[in-house]
Formats: sequence, structure tokens, C-alpha cells
Amino acid sequence: MSELFKVSSNPHIRSKVSTNGLMMAVVLALMPAAGFGIYNFGPRALAVIVVTIGSTILTEYFFGLYKKKLTITDLSAVVTGLLLALNLPVSIPLWMAALGGVFAILVVKMLFGGLGQNFMNPALAARCFLLISFPTAMTAFDCDAYTGATPLAALKAGEQVNVLDMVIGRTAGTIGETSLIAILIGACVLILLGVIDLRIPGSYIVTFLLFVGIFGGHGFHPAYLAAQLSGGGLMLGAFFMATDYVTRPITIKGQYVFGIFLGLMTGIFRVFGPGAEGVSYAIILGNLLVPLIEKYTKPTAFGYRKGGKGREK
Repeated sequence: MSELFKVSSNPHIRSKVSTNGLMMAVVLALMPAAGFGIYNFGPRALAVIVVTIGSTILTEYFFGLYKKKLTITDLSAVVTGLLLALNLPVSIPLWMAALGGVFAILVVKMLFGGLGQNFMNPALAARCFLLISFPTAMTAFDCDAYTGATPLAALKAGEQVNVLDMVIGRTAGTIGETSLIAILIGACVLILLGVIDLRIPGSYIVTFLLFVGIFGGHGFHPAYLAAQLSGGGLMLGAFFMATDYVTRPITIKGQYVFGIFLGLMTGIFRVFGPGAEGVSYAIILGNLLVPLIEKYTKPTAFGYRKGGKGREK
């Protein structure tokens, strides 16, 4: 009889999917955006990608040597470096890109315990760090292919933008945010592989569209909404960074609340803020609120009253 009551440590339900497999799927899904970025901006974009990935891998490797525990084989450093590169302008000095990679891995990830312990998305945290430290370099989008402001900046200034160019990606911007088509191809890969679902991206995008439709000054004009969706890294953030397993809520209700919060904050930053984007700051703020969101969306344990201290009698 005693054999029927053996208890093992959690987790009690294990998946055959490994961290390495998940990260490989994300890298695969990011290939269309990365590939188009290289095609759109030239070899300089490839150099930025190589530098950021190299800096993240080396930082994690040397920290692992110091701690006598190597973790680079899980490919999470590769994903962080690639995401960071796709969120950088092609003209950024390479040493700044490398500094961002070091900050993402050393400060945001490893000093908090490594993968699974970081409280915010390392790539976005590094991007915000670079924006604060080097605002001129991080907002300079002039390159051989394009000059002038990004489409969202032009839209905010009351100018006309070419929505078709934004959808295809023939615009200025960061390396990985310009082509809506490439990003959506990658998002479909993640969804079909079962890596992500539509709870967070869907609630994020719908909330954002409602907000800018009401407060953006253009109503629900299709061209205006399409431009808002296609620019500023919204789709890249919604599908590839807001869905990060470590920094998103684990509760189902919490994921919807998280997505709604991101949509509201992105809309506030874009419509009422001085800048034209806001996705990075919205997701970082959302990451910080995840413990609070989970506290109030945690399912009631079987046999207990919601809000009660004891068992249901």
C-alpha cells in the first residue's frame, strides 16, 4: 500500500520539448525578418547581427566559466542577440551593439540567476539601456538605402505615409521591424509549431487598435490603423518578445490582462508621448507588473473558496 503514495518533486508534468528545441524554433521563425533586414539594409545589417550574437554568446560563455556552469548550449543567448540586433538601427556603431549584448546577458540575465530568473526581456532591456545611454545613435535611421524619419514619426507629424511600403518593408527603421510580411511569416511558424498562442498577441493588438482608433485623431480609418500596425516594431514585439515564456504571466487570465496592458501602454506612448513608438517601454513595464498580475489572476485551488482562507465545507 505504501508504494501507492510515493511523492516526487515538481514539476510533476514534463514535456518532451527542450529549451534548446524552443530556442531553435524561435531562431528559425526570426530568419524571415533577419533575412529581409539584411536584404533591405545591406551587409552592415549582417555585421550588427553577428556582433550582437557574438557578444551575447561570449558574455554567457565567460560568465559560465566563472561560475563553472556553461549554459550556452541552450541557444537562449543566440535568441537574445538576434532579437537585440533586429531592434537596432543599421547605422549603430558596432561597439554599441556589442555593449548592448553584454548588458542583456550579464546584467539582465546572468546576475539574476540565468535563464528563467530574469524579470524582464533581456533584449528589450538592452535596447532601452542603449536608448537612454545613446539616444542620438539609437534614433538615427539614415543609411544608404533610406534617409529621413521613420514612417511612424512622419505619421505623428501629420505627414502621409505609404502603407504598402510599410507592409513590404521598403522603409527606414530598425533592422527587423520594417517588413510586416516577414514578421508574420515568422509568427505563423511559432504558432504552427505550438511555441506560442494568440492570447497575448491577440489581446495586445486588438486593445492597441481600439485605443489608437479612439484617441489617435484619425478614427478607425483603415490606412491609419494599418500604418500603426506595420510600424514601430509592434508586430515584432507582440509575437516575439511579449510572448517570452520567462517574462510573461503563466496564468491564462493573466496573459489576457498582460496583452491588454501592453496595448494600452503602447497606445498611450504613441498617441500622447513625445516619441512615435513605445513598444519596448510598454513590454518592459508589463514585465515588471507580471508578479502583480499573476497574484490577482491565480486560479482558485480545488476545494477552496475564492478569497477564503480555508477549505470549502
